[in-house]
Amino acid sequence: MEAVQEEEVSGAKGDQASIIGGAIEFIRELEQLIQCLESQKRRRLYGGSGDAPRPVVDASGAGAPTSTQQHHQTQVPPPPPFFPPSLPFPVASSGGGDGATAKILDLEAGGADAAAGLREEVAENKSCLGDIEVRALGADAMIKILSRRRPGQLIKTIAALEDMQMSILHTNITTIEQTVLYSFNVKILGEARYSAEDIAGAVHQILSFIDVNYAL
Repeated sequence: MEAVQEEEVSGAKGDQASIIGGAIEFIRELEQLIQCLESQKRRRLYGGSGDAPRPVVDASGAGAPTSTQQHHQTQVPPPPPFFPPSLPFPVASSGGGDGATAKILDLEAGGADAAAGLREEVAENKSCLGDIEVRALGADAMIKILSRRRPGQLIKTIAALEDMQMSILHTNITTIEQTVLYSFNVKILGEARYSAEDIAGAVHQILSFIDVNYAL
């Protein structure tokens, strides 16, 4: 009986340690996300992200910036590419992973986007690295990634998407033990244009790159 009780206590302590460890890792990922978003905000403010420089607005929120403010804005060079030459972008439209599929859905007749001739593209890429779903409409896209958790995975994924001239508008993270679901709402900036299948293939390469470095 004492042996059984000791085993139960040991198992409970192990579960608590696992939960605490997962919570600490999740907090670290959130801190990395905050740092990344703050960096992105600074790049947007000073024109380093490829967008037109945004005006510096005073506390009242009214009016355009003064010429002095415009003169003191400095151009911050964009960050170096996240991927080595072995992982070029954009990827081919045939997709970058096993089980990649794509389809185009016509929007409901009479909608504003339908009137403008836009169609929603949906692509899926499923492999041992994770399940990827992309919905793209014009310059807007929603990316969902279901995969195994890896240290630094979130910040590396965001950095890679930004290297593809994508602005992260919204991020949602759901974790279940060692599995994580990332949802990104992004806007494609500048002249870059990617299909849903291009994005799904690129995200597959991101996961592959992270997995290879994690195994080293």
